[in-house]
Amino acid sequence: MSRLFPAPDALIGKRLDVAVAKMLGVSRAKASELIACGQVRSLSRDIAKSSTLMAGETLEVSLKDEAPAPEPISHDMAIVYEDDDVVVVDKPVGVAAHASVGWTGPTVLGSLLDRGVHITSYGAPGRQGIVSRLDVGTSGLMLVCKSELAYKEMRRQFAEHEVKKTYHALVQGNLKEDKATIEAPIGRAKVSDFRFTVTPAGKEAITHWDVMERFGEATLVSVNLETGRTHQIRVHFSSIGHPLVGDPMYGANPVLSAALGLDRQWLHAMRLEFRHPRTRVWTTVESHYPADLSHALKVMRERAAVRLEPAV
Repeated sequence: MSRLFPAPDALIGKRLDVAVAKMLGVSRAKASELIACGQVRSLSRDIAKSSTLMAGETLEVSLKDEAPAPEPISHDMAIVYEDDDVVVVDKPVGVAAHASVGWTGPTVLGSLLDRGVHITSYGAPGRQGIVSRLDVGTSGLMLVCKSELAYKEMRRQFAEHEVKKTYHALVQGNLKEDKATIEAPIGRAKVSDFRFTVTPAGKEAITHWDVMERFGEATLVSVNLETGRTHQIRVHFSSIGHPLVGDPMYGANPVLSAALGLDRQWLHAMRLEFRHPRTRVWTTVESHYPADLSHALKVMRERAAVRLEPAV
């Protein structure tokens, strides 16, 4: 049985044996062996172990002695909007947008296909129909395209920033302003393949925020993204000294996270607004807080109320 692996961005430019070793979780020697015996091949060219992994390349891996385990399915992922062209899901935390190297949990795409939802074949292998993603640790609304027309049009709308994405985030500390914009380029951090940072060499990133509620030790904000960089909200708020509560990767206080019962960043994709790809009608889809974020917010309000009680 064979599987297709789109080249991960973090491994572009690496020697093929090094890249395959990381993609499959095997030794470099084993990766070289798989390439040499033809169990790893590129769909676009002839390769050797010393070849360089190229952007946009897809590798086909045939593991003769191993049958891949079936992908877990998210049964509690709600569909909040669906027609013949698009489907919008309320993605739970712990669900990836699509399959990727090293991920063994449920995915939005796999869970939709398991329910019999038709998804367009347009898009990269394993990512068909997906024009915008959410992190595994971020919950909320995510749109997937069912038709070819929708894929082409929604990809354009996301690329040209015509889709309005509203997030709610709980950030540490008391923000000085009631509303502001963070405009700072974001690129991959040198210390890790999985972290991003504000850097002059990064891509343009613009985040607008408005304060919704203040608690003293944290602030609840509504966030609109003008761009859609990986980890954009997490990186931008960390860069101004206000990391998201529950986000240790970008500097969150673990003591506060534990007090609120959080084991992930307090961030939820709350509202999605777009022009329908076929009817051109402006469409708005809304979500609600999942249980873990609601509980954390309740505890935060209680902590704030105690601090405000007058001394007797």
